[in-house]
Amino acid sequence: MSIENATFQFLQDLDENNNRDWFAEQKQRFLAAQNNAKNVFATIHGNLQKHDQIETSKMMRIYRDVRFSNDKTPYKPHFANSFSRLGKELRGGYFIRIKPGASLVAGGFWEPNKEDLHRIRQEIAQDATDIKAILNDPTYQQYFGGKFECFEELKTAPRGFDKEHPELDLLRKKGFIAQRNFTDAEVLSENFIAEVDNTFKALRPFFDLFSDILTTNLNGESIL
Repeated sequence: MSIENATFQFLQDLDENNNRDWFAEQKQRFLAAQNNAKNVFATIHGNLQKHDQIETSKMMRIYRDVRFSNDKTPYKPHFANSFSRLGKELRGGYFIRIKPGASLVAGGFWEPNKEDLHRIRQEIAQDATDIKAILNDPTYQQYFGGKFECFEELKTAPRGFDKEHPELDLLRKKGFIAQRNFTDAEVLSENFIAEVDNTFKALRPFFDLFSDILTTNLNGESIL
């Protein structure tokens, strides 16, 4: 099981011909490519279940909601899937996107609710040692570059936090994501699914720490 060249070619062609007439003419190519991606995501889901507990697996629709988007093209030229961990004790989620020139695997906390985000910031403000240990871990550095990806940050410290705090770069983040990019050659290789699973396994120390933070108070007492 692997991503097929025909699937990649369809996505490339869609990116160049992102309109409804072309898509309607290519419907059979789309269905074949979608089925290939769906089978790959199902295999990845099965692998995840061997070392984590997954509540939901959801393949994203290719149809773009253009009502509130600046991008008015009707289709997303990629296939993507999310995997949510099970229960209140296991926090975080996994994500994969297959897109020519921009494929990636990620995991973490994309847009945590305000209570979770505040709790993470409290932990950072009190003692960021454990979080920084994750970022400095050789395995995390190998797979994710030793950083959290965040596409939206505050310009200064959040309200109620020290503007001169030594960990201001962490406090300003609105999300905490580990991300690994894949080349097209890597996506099309026979060991891609195995490498995705290895990447997801490398997220566990990050998930375990943040799950512990989000299920306890500052004294380390359970809040569940």
